[in-house]
Amino acid sequence: MHGFIPEQRFFSYLTWTDIQSMPDKENVVIIQPVGAIEQHGPHLPIIVDSAISMGVLGKALEKLDSSIPAYSLPPLYYGKSNEHWHFPGTVTLSSETLSATIMEVGESIYRSGYRKFVLMNSHGGQPQVMQMVARDLHVKYDDFMVFPLFTWRVPNNYKELVTPKEGQLGMHAGDVETSIMLALLPNQVKMDRAVAEYPPELPEGSLLTAEGKLPFAWVTKDLSKSGVIGDATTASVEKGLSILESVSDGWVQAIKDIYAFRQPRV
Repeated sequence: MHGFIPEQRFFSYLTWTDIQSMPDKENVVIIQPVGAIEQHGPHLPIIVDSAISMGVLGKALEKLDSSIPAYSLPPLYYGKSNEHWHFPGTVTLSSETLSATIMEVGESIYRSGYRKFVLMNSHGGQPQVMQMVARDLHVKYDDFMVFPLFTWRVPNNYKELVTPKEGQLGMHAGDVETSIMLALLPNQVKMDRAVAEYPPELPEGSLLTAEGKLPFAWVTKDLSKSGVIGDATTASVEKGLSILESVSDGWVQAIKDIYAFRQPRV
């Protein structure tokens, strides 16, 4: 049941009496991995985002000093993936359903006495949902510290390992995600089906981008016929292992920072 997560760090293996008697619960870090079940091109399984959350978090919790109390909840496999729903296999929740689910999970964690709750999201289509729910939880419970974090925002080395074009335009199922899946679930990657496909270019000089400071709304079929936005053909297990080590190191530091965090007050 725990998958990549170390057994001693898997929240669901605790008993209610373990939880009741846990010391210093206000500073224990409870992490909710949030992924998605959505198309990732012809070469990757639809579980990619959920697998990355669990794989990265599992590696980070293995490295984390045992003196720092941190636990992973079971993953939320489904996310808001309606930008991909034109491709078979995508399973999506509405933003309202996802928000309500995370809100109620957070309230349950709060009732159990915990005050530090991390939303570890690996799907690029829902960071805004995480941010809104985190704010709502903190508004409702003034002493609840909630951290809406995107898996890839911790310091890591992936842009050093891919081409500049891939670093700028590789948004989905490209080199990075394919490489890390080769490290995590190699038997589920079909490299003989890997393709390279980048989105259509916008007019030269345009300030608008699909992702960035001035974005436009899009769904995947607007940008890609294959479901890939990037170059999956250049992926390798060596890159994947390096990325996994680097991103998990970033998460070790993030968890340490959260453990030491105190809500600012004026």
